Amino acid sequence: MRGRITRWIPLLVSAALLSSAVGQDAARAEAELRQLRTEIERIRGQVAKDAAERDRLTRALRTAETAANRARGELDRLRGERRTREQRRADLAEQRRQREQELARERAELAAQVRAAYLIGRDEPMKMFLNQEDPSRAERMFSYYGYFGRARAGQLAAIEENLREIAALDASLETERERILRLEQEQKDEVSRLDKARAERGQVLASLTAEARARNASLQRLQREQAALEKLLRDLRRVAPQFPSDSRSPFAGMRGRLTWPTTGRLEARFGQARAGTVKWDGVVIAAPRGTLVKAIYRGRVVYADWLAGLGLLMIIDHGGGFLSLYGHNEQLFRAVGDQVTAGDTVAGVGDSGGRAQPGLYFEIRQGARPLDPAPWFKDRQP
Repeated sequence: MRGRITRWIPLLVSAALLSSAVGQDAARAEAELRQLRTEIERIRGQVAKDAAERDRLTRALRTAETAANRARGELDRLRGERRTREQRRADLAEQRRQREQELARERAELAAQVRAAYLIGRDEPMKMFLNQEDPSRAERMFSYYGYFGRARAGQLAAIEENLREIAALDASLETERERILRLEQEQKDEVSRLDKARAERGQVLASLTAEARARNASLQRLQREQAALEKLLRDLRRVAPQFPSDSRSPFAGMRGRLTWPTTGRLEARFGQARAGTVKWDGVVIAAPRGTLVKAIYRGRVVYADWLAGLGLLMIIDHGGGFLSLYGHNEQLFRAVGDQVTAGDTVAGVGDSGGRAQPGLYFEIRQGARPLDPAPWFKDRQP
């Protein structure tokens, strides 16, 4: 026995050390994620500050579109909660219906027992006791009478319990009804806020359009926006090596095997001229507002906020220096630090950032170099 214990001790110690190491790794990963979010939040704040200092109209557009994004998110939450509450109310109504059916059945059974007792008569048990018939038969009959009495008492108790439960269900139904009414009002308020944000955005876009009529002003704006994106990407590249993404299946090996991030029509291709010397570093996919945007590959969200020229922008780090960018979204569904896999919904197509029509701007980058996205996808068109 002592020999067996001696042999088991190293295994137990190894298991304890392994468990401790796993716990330390998890704690370290959590600390790194918090540090990543803090660092990217600092970068995001600097981007917002730069935009505010650079352009009054850009600041106004950012304010209007981020407000609209928050309102859409809150509206989605309220609608989801309302669906949950309405389902809860329907479940309560079904429970009440079942209780009422049970109550009706119990009342019918009780009525049958009362009729049977009436037909037997109130004095029948005493007559059986005094008529000196077979004692064993009398004993059986008394047992039957006792059974009927207990059954009636049980039915009465069940009826009372069902009545109490129906009353409780009625109270719950009323509570849910009041909650749904409050949600309806909150939803109307959010729709009003969303409409207000859209109206403000429309005013800013009109000002931007008037300013952009001058070719030179339009070119300068594009150059400023491109410079802002390049600066953001430099800052993110500086932070990313500290927090490497999962590289079990390198992104570089996915060339020609990926699925487009959304469905639609290619409106602008990589390398096409935008204005003057400014060219497209990605593609623009025209698609209906709200069309789902999917992650093309697994990775970690390193940016999810508004950026001049691209509106609500999401950037995913796929490891190995590869990034994918998703711009002009109507709504962002993931936050900085979130892990995503290929096909996860990350955003909804929109027209934020000054686009006239809804569409998705999409880029693939390797380090500082933008890559033509088309060869990376198994289908020629999205």
